Amino acid sequence: MLKIKEFAADFGWPRIIIFFFLVALFIVAPFVGVSISRSLSDTFNRFGQNAILVLALVPMVQAGCGLNFGLPVGIVAGLLGATIAMQIGLTGWLGFLGAVAISLPIAAIFGWLYGQLLNKVKGEEMTIAMYVGFSIVTFFSILWLLLPYSSPAMVWGYTGKGLRTTITLDGFWGRILNNFLAVRIGENFVFPTGMILFTMLCAFLVYLFFRTKTGTAMTAVGSNPDFARAGGVSSDRMRTISVMLSTMLGAVGILVYQQSFGFIQMYQAPLFMAFPAVAALLIGGASVNKASMVNVIIGTLLFQGILTMTPSVINSVLQTDMSEVIRIVLSNGMILYALTRKTKVTK
Repeated sequence: MLKIKEFAADFGWPRIIIFFFLVALFIVAPFVGVSISRSLSDTFNRFGQNAILVLALVPMVQAGCGLNFGLPVGIVAGLLGATIAMQIGLTGWLGFLGAVAISLPIAAIFGWLYGQLLNKVKGEEMTIAMYVGFSIVTFFSILWLLLPYSSPAMVWGYTGKGLRTTITLDGFWGRILNNFLAVRIGENFVFPTGMILFTMLCAFLVYLFFRTKTGTAMTAVGSNPDFARAGGVSSDRMRTISVMLSTMLGAVGILVYQQSFGFIQMYQAPLFMAFPAVAALLIGGASVNKASMVNVIIGTLLFQGILTMTPSVINSVLQTDMSEVIRIVLSNGMILYALTRKTKVTK
């Protein structure tokens, strides 16, 4: 009994409740006419769409910068890379990989500037990051109207200027990862093999990075900055690298997210995308001080599983749409829970 209480205290009751709630949804699903195979397919699809965005949070957590509520900085860099690739007419695999190649240096520059700012406000990173994320989305909402895009597939038809709110990826690289080596079983289950493999590749590369000298130094800075400084490690440099890496992963993550949906959403769409990613990481067992690949995988599966099953099961039982309410409660609740636990530990 004591071991169960210790496990619950360490892992957190909210995460345990979420896990059993998801299991209960899958058990109830067949009795309310919800297809298990379709639900599993949607869960795997959502996992592939969102996992790299969740993964993008890990470097900054490990370096002691906290949860990256400024994830929209990387997302905007990805949007910029995608629209440039579309403007110059890149399609198919060349289009997707070209968008990645264009986005990465842009994200690195954005990340360096973002990192310099966070180094000036140590101790307030998460608050400042949120303002930075909101600000860059608003700033680029203006730039999307002013930048000299001219592709008929992207600009408003009646003016010939300014990017549309939603831009289709049909004819470019829509669902290119999802369809690569996809496995179909029956009518309802489709496993997006290509997208999952790409996601796992990114997670593996980040895992390898944290086994390098730089990655170890970054973790040391996050765990004990004074000890790292005594060992000759530059805290500011490691923090900047972590922000750059987080921003670059955010850019790649939004490209994967886009291709899966088959369209790009511009302007205010990235504004709140950091919150579901942060909630997923926390549900996976991470804290504001420590995160791992396991936290990313488990958290994304649990969070996206809840978002998949809730609309179909709960709506069938209650005859009303509760999905958005539960998403907001789950996201914000986990963030508040994590911040509360941090406060208790540091006192």
